Amino acid sequence: MKEKLKSYRFPLILLSSIFIGSIVGFIFGEKANVIKPLGDIFINLLFMVVIPLVFFSISSAIANMNSMRRLGKIMGSMISIFVLTGLIASIVMLAATVMFPPGSGTDIPLETPDDVEQLTVSEQIVNTFTVPEFVDLFSRDSMLALIIFSVLIGVATGLSGDPGRPFAKFLVSGSEVFMKLVQLIMYYAPIGLGAYFASLIGEFGADLIGDYAKAVIIYYPVAVLYFAIGFTLYAFLAGGTKGVTHFWKNILAPAATSLGTGSSIAALPVNLQAAKKIGVPKDIRETVLPLGATIHMDGSCLAAMLKIAFIFGVLNKDFTGIDTFLTAIGICLLAGVVMSGIPGGGFIGEMMIITLYGLPIQALPIISAVGVVVDPPATMVNVTGDTVSSMLVSRQLEGKDWMEKEEIE
Repeated sequence: MKEKLKSYRFPLILLSSIFIGSIVGFIFGEKANVIKPLGDIFINLLFMVVIPLVFFSISSAIANMNSMRRLGKIMGSMISIFVLTGLIASIVMLAATVMFPPGSGTDIPLETPDDVEQLTVSEQIVNTFTVPEFVDLFSRDSMLALIIFSVLIGVATGLSGDPGRPFAKFLVSGSEVFMKLVQLIMYYAPIGLGAYFASLIGEFGADLIGDYAKAVIIYYPVAVLYFAIGFTLYAFLAGGTKGVTHFWKNILAPAATSLGTGSSIAALPVNLQAAKKIGVPKDIRETVLPLGATIHMDGSCLAAMLKIAFIFGVLNKDFTGIDTFLTAIGICLLAGVVMSGIPGGGFIGEMMIITLYGLPIQALPIISAVGVVVDPPATMVNVTGDTVSSMLVSRQLEGKDWMEKEEIE
């Protein structure tokens, strides 16, 4: 029991800080705004670290793949499956939020720029995927261009062979350093979030609390159903009834580890062992699972859609129409790609939502609280989604009898 409480300690601390901050807001009202700068510091720290963290995590994952033999085929199959499963997860949560809207319209007035430059579709595409100067990559407004640049750096490093190995080690070192930096920043999260929510609740009252309860009530059942039904279906498509049997026989250990640690990276060793026992070929599992721990997040796609619907509801924005839905699905896929497999990594995806929708940074803590309460089941879905994805890649590359070609332990 002590070990379980220890593994949940940080999420419980975050929830406690939000709860305490909310109580302070109730008691002191608008006077609680005096501690709002403590929350603003936390927001600024997160935006400060997001650019190097995204670059090093993605480029190092690609540059340091152990198996390069079938990299092209594995990568092609893996990316298509990652996108497809992320798309399905986004649509599932979209349907749930349309039927049960999570935000009731607290009507928080947030500042938006008065002058917005109108661009053509072609100009928007160019500006989204590329930047004219290298220095522009350091802006969070160029997040997608940074992701593409990071992928290309990772591929170029891997293709460089021996001369590129020192640089590959540098990327790994940079990834570790910035992941550690995020962990250090997250030590300040209880103070930052507590202060921000004290200010927020002090100004806008109890309306937000009911909206958060709705968000939790929507997410948990959807995540459990997606885990039980969706992943069973994926396992069946990958290996038939035998695939389902071996999936459920071996998935509980990585699922429990990810649920307890809140980290895809922490669950990776257990997940690699589970994939081996399922029968996923070595080069596939050692490519798909490490990379998936960084860029494949079905649970985060579910959460991102919930956060988008939530912030639309809270800010009294219209969350209807095909264009709005397609944009939301696209953002969910991007958010799932950006998030890193570390505790609290969902903040990065939330930054993506804020950036691409053009919302002010003050909206970040509002949806960050949603991320805190759904993080454990989201991480569990993220990790087990990597496992079934490796099974689907094996089915696509090795044929329907792929499980027979590996020794099942």
